[in-house]
Amino acid sequence: MGVLGKMEVEVDIKLSADKLFRLWASKPYHAVDILPHKYQSCELLEGEFGQPGSVVLWTWFLDGKKRSDKGIFEVLDYENKLLRFKITEGSILQEYKRFTVITQVMEKGATTTEKWAVEFEKFNDYGPYPNNLMDFFIGVTRDIEAYYLKE
Repeated sequence: MGVLGKMEVEVDIKLSADKLFRLWASKPYHAVDILPHKYQSCELLEGEFGQPGSVVLWTWFLDGKKRSDKGIFEVLDYENKLLRFKITEGSILQEYKRFTVITQVMEKGATTTEKWAVEFEKFNDYGPYPNNLMDFFIGVTRDIEAYYLKE
């Protein structure tokens, strides 16, 4: 059995929590327009955007390499602005036995916080930790904030 792990990071931004959560929950394909240097495509394979159980194929870039990952939106909690996306096949599962991405958008006074978490299982004790993916998510949040604040 590999090593189970969870990593979390919180990013404070000056953007509406509702606006940011709506992007991830019901219009994730818009991330391709906002961040073409990070995302190439977001293709709906099953279900409906904004609904739990929808299956999406992401084509994206990490460390200068093109990657593809298919997954399912397991949870879309609009009240708590929380989503859970489980990777079911693709490049991430070449590095990890299991991998789930969770994001929650929270209002904290005049600030919005986007919390990113990943739950993973490594193939063995010596496999990599997903530090580069956490850096990627921080960059995504910052780039989305910059995009909307310049409008």
